[in-house]
Parts: sequence; C-alpha cells; structure tokens
Amino acid sequence: MRRATRWGALVALLAAAAAIAALAATTGGNAAGVAAKKPIIIGAAVDLSGIMKPFDSAALLAARLRAAQINAKGGVNGRRLKIIQCDTKIVQPPASQAKACATKLVGQGAIALLVTCDVEFAAPATQEAINAGRLALGSCIGTDEQGPKRFGSKGRLAFSFGNVAQDEGAAMAEYAYKKKHWKKAIVVTDKSLVYFRDVTAAFKVRYKALGGKLVRDDSFVQGQNQIPSLVNRIRGTRGGQVIVTSTTFGDWPALVQGLRSLRVKTPLMNSWAGDGTSWYPKNPKVTKYWYVTFASIFGDDPNPAVQKLFNQIKAKQGAPATGSFVTGATAIDALVTAIKRAKGSTKPRVLAGQFEHFRGLPTISGKISFSRKFHTVFGRSYRVIEVESNKGRYVGSISAGKPANIG
Repeated sequence: MRRATRWGALVALLAAAAAIAALAATTGGNAAGVAAKKPIIIGAAVDLSGIMKPFDSAALLAARLRAAQINAKGGVNGRRLKIIQCDTKIVQPPASQAKACATKLVGQGAIALLVTCDVEFAAPATQEAINAGRLALGSCIGTDEQGPKRFGSKGRLAFSFGNVAQDEGAAMAEYAYKKKHWKKAIVVTDKSLVYFRDVTAAFKVRYKALGGKLVRDDSFVQGQNQIPSLVNRIRGTRGGQVIVTSTTFGDWPALVQGLRSLRVKTPLMNSWAGDGTSWYPKNPKVTKYWYVTFASIFGDDPNPAVQKLFNQIKAKQGAPATGSFVTGATAIDALVTAIKRAKGSTKPRVLAGQFEHFRGLPTISGKISFSRKFHTVFGRSYRVIEVESNKGRYVGSISAGKPANIG
C-alpha cells in the first residue's frame, strides 16, 4: 500500500509539472516563455556614412532606444523587437547600396524596413521591400510619394513618419502670415527634389489663401552654379518681407552667405530641410532665420520626453544633427500600436490597414495621422526655431490646420 501511494504521488507530481510547463509555453507567463517566442524583426536600410547620415543615424538610434524600452517591459505580446541594419552609403550623385541592403534585410526575416529620409534616395529600398510584401517606413520622408502615388498598388505598404510637404508648407505659411505678419514674400524653389518643390508649392497655396502676396517666385537647381545670379535677383526685388524656401546641401549655405554678405537683411524661412548647425557659415553668421522641424536640438524642447530622448542620443553618439531624431522612436511606437490593434498580427498588409486608420495617434513627436491618400504624416504640431548669430532657440509651435491642396 505504501509503495502504491508513493508511486501515485510521483505520477501526480510529474503530471502537474508537465501541465505548468505547457501553460507557461502557451501563455508566455514567465521569462523563459517570452524568450522562446520568435522576435519581431525590423530592418533598417539607412544611410550611416553618406550624405543622408545627419538625418538617418540619430533616427535609427532613437528607434533602437525605444525598442529596448518596449523589450524591457515584456515586448509586444511577449515577442521581443529586434532591429537589424545595413548601411546604404548614399553618395552624390545618388548612387547607393539601398536595394542590396533591402534584399539582405528581407532575407533575414524583417517584416518592415526603415528607409532613408528622402523618397528618391529611399526608392530602391522601398521598392524592394514592397515587392517582397513588407512594410517600407521612412522615418522622416516629407512627401506624399512614399505610398501609392509613386509606387502604385504595392505602395499601400509604404509610409513615412516625416511631415507631408502639403502640411509642412501650409504650416510655414500660417506662421509667416499670422504669427510674424509677413504679408509679402519672395519664394525660392529648389527643383532638385520633389520634397523641396512640394513644400514651396504648398506654402504658396496657403499663403495666397491667407491674403499674402508673392513679390517674387524664383527657383534654382542644386549644383549648377546658379546661386550668384539668384542672389542678385533677390537683392533687386523690392517689398519682400521674408524669403521662403525648402532646401539643404551645399547651395543652401551659399545662398545664405551670399545674401548676408551683400547686406540683404530680409528674414529667411526654411522647412525642416534647413535644420541643424553644421552648414552655418562662420562669416557672416546666420541671422534672422526661422524654420520648422520635429524637435529642438538646442536643449530647450518643450516636451520633457523629447528632451530626455535627445539627451540619451547625445550621450551615446553626440547631439543629433536635426530634430528628425524623434521620428525614429515614433516609427517604433506606431508599428507596435498597429500590431496590438491587429491582435498580434505582424502581417504587413494587416498592419498597413491599421496605419491608414491612425487619426491623431499620440506619439513622442506629437499627434500623427495617415489616410488612404496621405501615407506621410499630417496634423502634427511643428516646432519653430529662430537662429540669430548662429545660435538657435525654440520660439513656439505651429500647425497647418489641414494640408494645402497642390494637386
């Protein structure tokens, strides 16, 4: 009787242990169970050594920091986020390894790719991702072309957490006309990139609707030695209260320096493209300059969470070059929200459907919205930065109300 009792107790104990182990495996109710689940792999086909590095590198680090925070709290439904990367090495003219990087990352199981911060530079990686049925997420692309407009039906899988140009240009017009009371503007369009062209187009539409007048509507193309003649044309224009553009790279500092050297003191206004300090001429210094961006890089951002993220990035790799660093964290937050709303699904088409229904989604970079038409963020409140004597500071915020209609 004693042997039978002991044997029965042992069998019962073993059965109970097996049941507990099975329950842990199915629910992820302990650390071992969570670790056993496959990670959610996110690829990053971004520029870490070329001309887009100032925009891409800090955004990628912000994404990694945000993913680490989520993993520390148990991941997404018990699954860890894993970010893998590949350097696209974008040079001028735009040769890169974007397509090869995308192919590599897709082959390693990425459900989504973070891509570089310009739609044209990112296009090879975006096309490769969506051809494979994966999401292509630009952390700060600023046009409505990161979506069906450029990539057709497969573009339903492409999104950006930058500000759509129609919204950004409209917000610039709101600030110029309503906040600064600049009623007459000189607009200069950089024709080099669609983002540049669309921002100034949106500015003009909203500015005129508000009652503003264009006293000059001019343009140039990067790298064609057109800045000296452009400076002379602007200098000869009377009545302009602000010079508005959307541009970056080498011709932008040349334009600023040319104007200020000839004592053209008219205020300058730029989009997020003119963020950062690395381009500042030493003589004459940048003065009377305003631009809109995602976050302040001058240690005075009004959102404590943004300032904390800024400090973390600064401690690890130096201060972010532009305010777009915050959009890397935003991309991770949005992806996690989509997965949770899709009840744990990581199928890219299911997640894309969730993205298109975001309306005023709270994120570290402000409330963001997407739609079937706009796969790039609209509705965000922009930081406005003023630069005087090469020193920048946050001076307020502005929103567009709604994107401008530029066709």
